[in-house]
Amino acid sequence: MEEPTPILEARLPETFTPIEEDFLSPGTFSSADEYAANPRFLELQEELRGVLFSAVASLEPSNYTPIPQPSEPQRTRQSLDFTRVISIPKVRLIFYLKNWITECAPYLDKFDEARHFGVHIPILAQGSPALFYAILAFSARQTERKACLDKAYDSLELYQESIRLLAPCLQAKDPNVLVTVCILAVMELMSVSPRDWRRHVEGCAALFESFNVTGLSGGHLQAVFWCYARMELCGAIISNGAESTVLPLDKWVPAIPAKSAEEKESRIRDLFREQGHVSPDMHANWAVYLCAKTCDLSSRRTRFLELGEISSDPRPFPEQWTRLWDELHYWLDQRPPAMLPIKTTGMGSGQIFPEILFAHWAAISGNQLYHAACIMMLDMRPVERGPVAASKPYFSAIWHARRVCGISLTNPHSGNLINAIQPLYIAGKLLSHRSEHVEVAKLFKIIERTTGWGALWRLRDLERAWGYETGEILGVI
Repeated sequence: MEEPTPILEARLPETFTPIEEDFLSPGTFSSADEYAANPRFLELQEELRGVLFSAVASLEPSNYTPIPQPSEPQRTRQSLDFTRVISIPKVRLIFYLKNWITECAPYLDKFDEARHFGVHIPILAQGSPALFYAILAFSARQTERKACLDKAYDSLELYQESIRLLAPCLQAKDPNVLVTVCILAVMELMSVSPRDWRRHVEGCAALFESFNVTGLSGGHLQAVFWCYARMELCGAIISNGAESTVLPLDKWVPAIPAKSAEEKESRIRDLFREQGHVSPDMHANWAVYLCAKTCDLSSRRTRFLELGEISSDPRPFPEQWTRLWDELHYWLDQRPPAMLPIKTTGMGSGQIFPEILFAHWAAISGNQLYHAACIMMLDMRPVERGPVAASKPYFSAIWHARRVCGISLTNPHSGNLINAIQPLYIAGKLLSHRSEHVEVAKLFKIIERTTGWGALWRLRDLERAWGYETGEILGVI
């Protein structure tokens, strides 16, 4: 009989040796980013892209319908196989599995009360070695980054093994392969320059379209879709109006026959509203969708103004803007109780940002994305709309900006801090006082140090926008 594995302490294995912290250029995530330029990592990235696009070419568009998950777990399950990567001790692999459940999965489950990444997907991994090694690779990379470990490449070994095991899953045309591919894409985005985001989501986008999985498919694949969608939104914001999402927004929802754009928008809105009142998670996902629509509108406007491209939407821009602005505020008005703050304070007695406390995880990012979308909308507000209503705070971009910052300062959930990087950048550009700059800089530093997710590259972008020398604000916190 195999000896029982001793219970691990919640710490890094002793074989890991942290290096001193040191911050690099805006094009990288953190000090441990020799990884991004590692030839082996780059080769594996290209191998994964090749595997995905070859598989997509062989797949016919699918009418996949999610199968209801059994209420009772199966009695017989395969055990997790730790033997495929003999260069990494089993004790360390178990540590990575534990770290996935306790720390990594909550990052991805922040919009999901059912905790599919933390509960269902590890069970699914018992029958899918490719998924199991993707989980371990993600967890190993997060561990390496959080501890600023240089020359520690367990994640590369695990990443390689997951890719090697992935091809047979793709050939079997199993939609669950989307889980593995999405986790590997998030791991890549954690590890490289965020400005190269499209390369890491293109394969995912093609597979979601091939399997006809949308944000309303139900079950764990719906949860995986919204994890993917948040990556898409992050990239669209980074592009600053130059690009929209890789997967067209009409593929984010089921096909909806309609006689006009207005009718289609109304029917999609009703779908989200109905599901949002059943599950607050879906109301938050609706905010992701609306923020992505805002980025798409910005991209189409930019491409028309700079390249003369004709928009796919024939309606005049002011009309499109007004419809989307109304959708955003319909979202706000329709929030279920779980999406509302349980405590809000103003900005008095030296308080720089308002305190806005939420009890529900998804409410934190959902409301923050609403404010970020409003800032972007106000930035491209048509002149034809006339003067803003001074009595309405939501017509003030700086009001939204301060609420974006206040939400992150009041709600320190790690997954939501990661999701806040781009909204904080959007909001931060509008802040003018040095005390505000310092508070935002502290947030970025907390995100990088506590989650392993790169944030300081965005702070450097803000330093330039604020008129500081690179590292000037970082040096005072």
